[in-house]
Amino acid sequence: MNPKRQLNNLFQTLSSWATSSVEEVASTGPGIRFLKLCVYKDRNVVTQLVKRSERAGFKAIALTVDTPRLGRRESDIMNRFVLPSYLTLKNFEGLDLGKMDKSNDSGLASYVAGQIDRALSWKAITSLPVLVKARLAVQAGAAGIIVSNHSARQLDYVPATISVLEEVVKAAQGRIPVFSDGGVGRGTDVFKALALGASGIFVSALWFFHVVFSLAVDGEAGVKKVLQMLRDEFQLTMALSGCRSHKEITRNHIVTDWDAPRSLPAPRL
Repeated sequence: MNPKRQLNNLFQTLSSWATSSVEEVASTGPGIRFLKLCVYKDRNVVTQLVKRSERAGFKAIALTVDTPRLGRRESDIMNRFVLPSYLTLKNFEGLDLGKMDKSNDSGLASYVAGQIDRALSWKAITSLPVLVKARLAVQAGAAGIIVSNHSARQLDYVPATISVLEEVVKAAQGRIPVFSDGGVGRGTDVFKALALGASGIFVSALWFFHVVFSLAVDGEAGVKKVLQMLRDEFQLTMALSGCRSHKEITRNHIVTDWDAPRSLPAPRL
C-alpha cells in the first residue's frame, strides 16, 4: 500500500489564529487547504487575510460563527492562558494583533473580547466557496455546512455533533454538502458519520492530539502513520459491513439511540 496514494485526498483547515501564516503553510508544498476564519472588528484586516489566502492557493473559507463571544474556558482562566513570548498569531503580525496580552484570567478571552466582531452578516467578500457552521447557510448561498459543537468548549452540555448531524443533513435537503466536525476517535466513527449523511469528515480536537504526539515521536512519518491507521480502521469497517465503496454506506448500516425499535423476525422452531 502506497501511503502517498492513500492519503492524497486529505485536506487541512488552518486557523486564523495559527502560529504559522497562510503563506508559510502554502510554501510547504501542494495540498488542499481551507482557512478557518474568525471575523475581526476591523473588517479591513479580515479582507486582507481572505485575499492573502486566495493568493496562497487556499480553496475555501471555513467561517467560524460561534465565537462572537468566547465560552467560559475554565482551564484557560485557571492557567491565565496566553501564548508564550516566542509565538505569535502570524497572520496578524505587523498589525498589532499578533500577540495576546497577559490578563487576570484568560488572555485568549480578553483577545476575543477586544478584537472579534459580534455583528456578522451574510455579505460575501470573496469568490472562494464559504463553509459555515449555521443552518441559515443554505438560504444565504453558502457552499456547505460544517456541523460542529466546537468540542464543547463554547458551551457545556451541548449535544454531540453526531447526534444532530442527521437532522442538519435533512434540513439541507441535498442542496449543499454537510460535513461533520469533531468526535472522531476511530475509523468506525468516520463510517457512522457517513452513514448518517455526512459528505465528509473534519477531525479536530481529539485527533489533533494524536497528530501532535505522532509528529513529536516520528516527524512527518509519524503523522502519515497515524492518519493511515485511521484510514485502515475505516476501510476495515467498510469491509466488515459489506461495503465496497463509500456509496454503499447507508443509514441501514447503523442503529442510533433515537431510532424506533426494530422488530426481529420470529425464530423458526
